[in-house]
Amino acid sequence: MTAVAAGATGAARAETALNAARDHLLGLQSPGGWWKGELRTNVTMDAEDLLLREFLGVRTARETAETARWIRSRQGADGGWATFHGGPADLSTTVEAYTALRLAGDPPSAPHMRAAAACAREAGGVESARVFTRIWLALFGQWRWEDLPVIPPEIMFLPPWCPLNVYDWACWARQTIVPLTIVTAHRPVRPLPFALPELRTGRPPRRAARTGWDAAFAALDRALHRYERRPLAGLRDAALRRAAEWIVARQEADGSWGGIQPPWVYSLIALRLSGYGLDHPVIRAGLAGLDRFTIRENGTRRLEACQSPVWDTALAITALLDAGLPREHPALAAAGEWLLREEVRGPGDWAVRRPRLAPGGWAFEFDNDRYPDVDDTAEVVIALGRWGRPDARPALERGLRWMAGMACRDGGFAAFDADNTRTLCLRLPFCDFGAVIDPPTADVTAHVVEALAAEGLARSPVVRRAVGWLLRAQERDGSWFGRWGANHVYGTGAVLPALVAAGVPPGDPRVRRAVAWLEAHQQPCGGWGEDMRSYRDPAWIGRGEPTASQTAWAMIGLLAAGERGRAVDRGAAWLAGSQRSDGTWDEPHYTGTGFPGDFFINYHLYRLVFPLSALGRYLRAPEVTP
Repeated sequence: MTAVAAGATGAARAETALNAARDHLLGLQSPGGWWKGELRTNVTMDAEDLLLREFLGVRTARETAETARWIRSRQGADGGWATFHGGPADLSTTVEAYTALRLAGDPPSAPHMRAAAACAREAGGVESARVFTRIWLALFGQWRWEDLPVIPPEIMFLPPWCPLNVYDWACWARQTIVPLTIVTAHRPVRPLPFALPELRTGRPPRRAARTGWDAAFAALDRALHRYERRPLAGLRDAALRRAAEWIVARQEADGSWGGIQPPWVYSLIALRLSGYGLDHPVIRAGLAGLDRFTIRENGTRRLEACQSPVWDTALAITALLDAGLPREHPALAAAGEWLLREEVRGPGDWAVRRPRLAPGGWAFEFDNDRYPDVDDTAEVVIALGRWGRPDARPALERGLRWMAGMACRDGGFAAFDADNTRTLCLRLPFCDFGAVIDPPTADVTAHVVEALAAEGLARSPVVRRAVGWLLRAQERDGSWFGRWGANHVYGTGAVLPALVAAGVPPGDPRVRRAVAWLEAHQQPCGGWGEDMRSYRDPAWIGRGEPTASQTAWAMIGLLAAGERGRAVDRGAAWLAGSQRSDGTWDEPHYTGTGFPGDFFINYHLYRLVFPLSALGRYLRAPEVTP
């Protein structure tokens, strides 16, 4: 814990904590000017990496041993593997982790393997695993291709106005679906030297009765299975070529696809099945690029599902400015200049729905030039606007125009696309995991409103419509749902600063209801926390182990709404009292969200940048109480 004098006031303790956090963050900056914290998810990343390498024939003994050690270290007391710290075992994650360990040579008779198999059977076995997990098993002869839903590559010929075309999926989903159409059309099998009967229950999975659209799509899937037995040869060949060309055209400079793991691994498999050799430049770049996402530590090896340098750097700039660092500080100059170099100036898939919109904005990753996103652009605009360098204005103006042009018809903002709201694809039997469309969300919309208001556009039509969207999206209890962070604490902490920046008075009843919700969910210790189970179980909304990032989000929201009393004082005291001696905070709990209810993220820099912002705003707010 931070050493503070026993009689220090709350403000003095907060100042001490702020200085330590500021110094720690400055010490993490790369020589290139950027910040990047680890982005930790779950062991499916590592299990699928081994399975990919096995399929391609490039798995090595060292990679296998190091990855297996990491997977074993993440096994829970219940025998399974969870998707977030402290969570319950997840069936599909457990099946994939178990299969990877069998690949590494762990015998099914080993105690940890017996416990894992029992956990998987208790949850329904491979028969109840998600479709993506059963695709991995099918690749190795552990599941029948005939028993998987079908998405044929012929969908590549559907025009953007037609339902179920590839642009109906969110960008992360479409980049995964397109290569999977190739994989499922080829139906390859690379037999393993073992079988997995211990993961089966022998019972079909329990499924709800299908009615309406669900029944219609089940019938469509049966028809597609019949077509798969005798596809039109010329049409099928043309579709496979178009899908492969689509994939190659979207490979990034670092060898990835979209800078994220799922399309990356499936694209490599799909292109290999399309005749691309291991020595082909596209395959070589794809495999080599995975090395930059690999973390080796204490004899283990793990992969990041994604990397977040643009996001982290923008948040770090804002946090350091909140902490009082002068705008001309060399660290801010280096970071701002790096962000300017990362501006995306070319077209991308977003242009399908916004063909007349000029490019601009920023992506999340080092290399993701086809998929700038609205959320990153908003945070970069805020950071660069506060940095205030005149030479940043042209990039800021381009980013503002692009961001505002991505407004959806209803006034809200989504992450990557505009009006990506068709829900028919949600009904497909293939889509049983994760969010596959990209509708507007409260957190992204709030960040856009805050960014536009900071640039003097609070009275613009786009901001007025977005504020209306936010007010309509408020939950009955006064909170806002958090799509990209956990969960209502994140959403509410994002929306309150945006509404006030856009001119909604702090005394407005909608603001007061949100303040009351945050204050009601503050814990006796002074912190805030919300468990990832809140996405599925309303009983967890606003409840969970307190974390530094979530406490900071709540404080930022309360301070924006004009709160200067006991709640923010207690929050600041909790942050100061829970700080580590090196200036950061421990935060094993996941507070970032990939797919609500399915895929979660621990952003390792969240525990530092958000508390730094919260403490800085707390100390510089008027009427701070001791």
